[in-house]
Amino acid sequence: MQTSERSERTNLVVAVLAAAGISVSLMQTLVIPLIPELPKLLHAAPSDAAWAITATLLAAAVATPVVGRLGDMIGKRTMLLFSVVLMIVGSVIGALSDSLTPMIVGRALQGAAAGVIPLGISLMRDTVPAERLGSATALMSASLGIGGALGLPAAALLADHADWHALFWVSAAVGALVGLLVLAFVPHSTVRTGGRFDYVGAVGLSAALISLLLAISKGGDWGWTSGLTIGLFVVAVVVVLAWGFYELRTTQPLVDLRTTARRQVLLTNLASIGIGFAMFAMSLVIPTLLQLPTATGYGLGKSMLTVGLVMAPSGLVMLVAAPLAARVARVRGFKLTLIIGAVIIAAGYGFDALFMDAIWQLVLGTCIIGAGVGFAYGSMPALVMAAVPVSETAAANSLSTLMRSLGTSFASAVGGAIIANMTVALGPVSVPSQNAFRVVLLLASGAALVGALIAVFIPRHTRPTPDAAIPAEEADGLEAAVAH
Repeated sequence: MQTSERSERTNLVVAVLAAAGISVSLMQTLVIPLIPELPKLLHAAPSDAAWAITATLLAAAVATPVVGRLGDMIGKRTMLLFSVVLMIVGSVIGALSDSLTPMIVGRALQGAAAGVIPLGISLMRDTVPAERLGSATALMSASLGIGGALGLPAAALLADHADWHALFWVSAAVGALVGLLVLAFVPHSTVRTGGRFDYVGAVGLSAALISLLLAISKGGDWGWTSGLTIGLFVVAVVVVLAWGFYELRTTQPLVDLRTTARRQVLLTNLASIGIGFAMFAMSLVIPTLLQLPTATGYGLGKSMLTVGLVMAPSGLVMLVAAPLAARVARVRGFKLTLIIGAVIIAAGYGFDALFMDAIWQLVLGTCIIGAGVGFAYGSMPALVMAAVPVSETAAANSLSTLMRSLGTSFASAVGGAIIANMTVALGPVSVPSQNAFRVVLLLASGAALVGALIAVFIPRHTRPTPDAAIPAEEADGLEAAVAH
């Protein structure tokens, strides 16, 4: 009975943390149905209204490594709850907004909650039994994709049948429910490092990320050769070099670059950039293709609600694929499941590049991609955690999540530029050509294959870090899983 109760308690903790991850990832798709209407709703120019999207991206990039490090220092559950509160406050501000400035503030606070997923993975390492850790972290990691896929139809349905402010009120209510569930069922982790927070490192990394992501996300509007865009790229490079120099010489760095440079962590993070690039292309291409008018000869002329319903099955497939990947990993290792996931993603994009004439083809293609995402996203946290000290779990997972976000940012910039420049005339307007979609899909397939190739060179064997204080059964389990 005691074992049964412990198992039920573990199931509850995993479910609550996964729900927290899904709720936060919903923020990525929350305003997609509103994008065409945002300028009118917020009484702003289209280029200014786009900051409601950009602010979320920037805030997530800055907050993720910071809250990860604070989680290791003062408590992962504490910082997870803090992140959920940020999401709730941001949602309420968005719900009360009728102009651009408060909307940007609200969306930035929603983005700042992105650290929930790496914090949740790290809490699982500290609280979930070793034999359940693989499947639990796989589900938590895949929640990023699951929430994005399932959130789109829900947001589209609300936007079609209610005032747009309801999107944010519902988001606030979901956040409040998740916060209460975390308080009630998720235990504190006793693994903490204490010490002094690296404010200089946090400011330096934030400046580098903001410069880089601003240049990537706004370069298409400002011009890729404009002085502002090039200047931001230069600032990002200079600041990140100075930041790295400082981090290597401080005693308590925000990011332990020596740990990050370990072959297993480095290659996993590099692979995650390619996987992140590939994942975002689905959100970039499929909605646009579905909504283009049938007069183009390849557009399907569907509503945003239909777009959401087409994308939703991929989220359900991710939900099934993540624990399946963990089962495969127990036998063959997380390295192999990462490679398998990347190859499946590449195959899904290859399928969509060839077959995009009917809704069932797009649904099948996105489901194939979703299965690959479930495998790949479920593997990366385990590979990272097997190579870092327990005291740095949250920071390491946060950095890995950030690498995926950089991949999605690159995909947004590259894919957006291709779609904007490869056009055909439709009456008085220009629309993306069918070849533009094919090029983006094939690029995504190639990015996934690059991720698989990088993963091939991840070491076959890993030894727990001497200062990790990993429980023996967990160390053995992670080592055995990666050893294949």
